[in-house]
Amino acid sequence: MPDRKIDFHRIKSKYWPLIKSLQTGLLVMTGLAGYMSARCPIFNLGTLLGVAASLFLSISGSTVLNMWYDRDIDSRMDRTCWRPLPAGKITPQEALWFGLILSALGIGTALGMDWLYGLIIAAGLFFDVVVYTIWLKRRTCWSIVWGGISGAMPVLAGRALALGAVDWIGIALAAAILFWIPTHILTFSMRYHRDYQAAGIPTFPSTYSFRVTRNTIAISSILAAVAMGLAAFGIGMAWGYLRLMAVLAIGLLGLALYSTIRPSEKLNFGLFKYASIFMLGSMILIVISGI
Repeated sequence: MPDRKIDFHRIKSKYWPLIKSLQTGLLVMTGLAGYMSARCPIFNLGTLLGVAASLFLSISGSTVLNMWYDRDIDSRMDRTCWRPLPAGKITPQEALWFGLILSALGIGTALGMDWLYGLIIAAGLFFDVVVYTIWLKRRTCWSIVWGGISGAMPVLAGRALALGAVDWIGIALAAAILFWIPTHILTFSMRYHRDYQAAGIPTFPSTYSFRVTRNTIAISSILAAVAMGLAAFGIGMAWGYLRLMAVLAIGLLGLALYSTIRPSEKLNFGLFKYASIFMLGSMILIVISGI
């Protein structure tokens, strides 16, 4: 019995960090919100569980494959050298098979539920692993656009599954996440710019400047808030929820704009954290309004 417990913890320490559970959970939440923006979950619990499972598996799979491919640069950064692959806790072959199996199960489940839903999920995985990570990440700082497109696929897929088609509200929700991604990633790249330089990864701060990066974050935050507001209005969200979303958006815009006037590392990291709160809070409001 003790040996089994030790084995369980060893396996957990090897595989669980590979899926970036917080990031994966947030993206799964966007997909659920996309579905629930058009379908009441009370009458579709089975489908809702299928959405959660397919998104969790496919997003986790793509994250593992990214870590498998980036294991060399992860070993050169202080922030990531502790991860299972560069730390030698798991072999590249094990990680590759783990990622492929998770991806196949996720896409297979999604296709079994609906072909359009599955196609969008597969497209998100392709953009994330092939276009963003393998092709562009080491070549250009503009790779984040394609990473943003990948991050926008879950909410678009969830909405498409509920409706049986892609509509303008789904596109607006996807655009909100696409424009939110730079706020999330660029603040991170400023905080750890030395790590990225050591790994040879081009970022906005190293390619342009910190000032240009901050201005880009401010513009991106404005576009994210506008797109989210349009989507919420199109869904028919009650005024009370719209006001709460407006408060979240004002906080995001305020921090982004203030960081361009009084830049500091503390404010930058606060904006990074708040960007996730803004997106999570917006998705929760969409979910609540759909119940």
